[in-house]
Amino acid sequence: MRHLNRPTIKDVAREANVSIATVSRILNKGVGYSEKTKQHVLETIEKMGYHPNAVARGLINKKTDSIGVLFPNVSGLISAQILQGIEEVAQSHGISVIVCNTDSDHKKTMDYLTFLQEKQVDGLLFISQLLTKDYREFIKKMGVPIITISAFSETNDVPHVKVDDEAASYDAVRYLIEKGHTDIGMISGPPTDPLAGHPRIQGYKRALREADLPLIETKVTWHKGFYFEDGQVAFQKLLKSHPSITALFAASDELAISAVSSAYHLGIRVPHQLSVIGYDDTKLAKMSIPPLTTVSQPFEEMGAQATKKLIDSIQSREPNTSLTMPHRIAERESVKNRMAAPNGHV
Repeated sequence: MRHLNRPTIKDVAREANVSIATVSRILNKGVGYSEKTKQHVLETIEKMGYHPNAVARGLINKKTDSIGVLFPNVSGLISAQILQGIEEVAQSHGISVIVCNTDSDHKKTMDYLTFLQEKQVDGLLFISQLLTKDYREFIKKMGVPIITISAFSETNDVPHVKVDDEAASYDAVRYLIEKGHTDIGMISGPPTDPLAGHPRIQGYKRALREADLPLIETKVTWHKGFYFEDGQVAFQKLLKSHPSITALFAASDELAISAVSSAYHLGIRVPHQLSVIGYDDTKLAKMSIPPLTTVSQPFEEMGAQATKKLIDSIQSREPNTSLTMPHRIAERESVKNRMAAPNGHV
């Protein structure tokens, strides 16, 4: 029997000469059928090319085997690395991933949450942006678990997977200090940014305080965000006030590479006259000239671990716990060791 249209579960039941209920139980790994019947139905499904409707199946087992992933910018290098980890784990568990690009826009984010609610996703991953109270209230009404990745929530009931930004920034500045630098500036995004602004600035300040170095507020400059163009503005502002700095901590790789580029156009040699350390360890860090020393975040592993935790929560219906991921300093060639003598000996 040939089906001109896509076969339904009713067609499969008729062809296999069993009830619709039997086909449904076999598809959903239920009980009440023999192994011979199971094999016969599965062979019929294969022969007819039947694919169960995910939404219809979800009405039966309360799951659609899909998760929603909300990014502020899906084309970014960080997003790509995190998504790689998410998809590898999701695919290995037979789960579909619905990716949404929010542009960090409130209306667009709410529209996507409504869309994901209509799609009856089993869980959500919220990435690299602020999870506001109204987003959280909407997600509570959806009744699905959520985990943030490298993000910040205005409520304290949402588990996260991220590095400790304050500690990582502290380590970056300590690295510069240990290389003999005492006149250190910083360029950042807005200090009001609770994810990457405030904690990274606090890490910079703590490192200076603990090293008994003067803390001068104007040595931290910022613009609108953490991108290349923002770095140009922030770096020029910093140099105008403090032209004598020998080292710079940038709160993102794009800011750092922007500073390296601006320094080149100003005739400032990196790292001979100015050492630069970034934050993130994106692919750009290796492409920079000189290659950028930076704080490395394990973005792919963060995506994988968050997805594993989300799947566990979906399956167990138990609340999840947060996970702090390790960071490290990826040493390349953009920081000069001022402690070393010309012959290479300390």
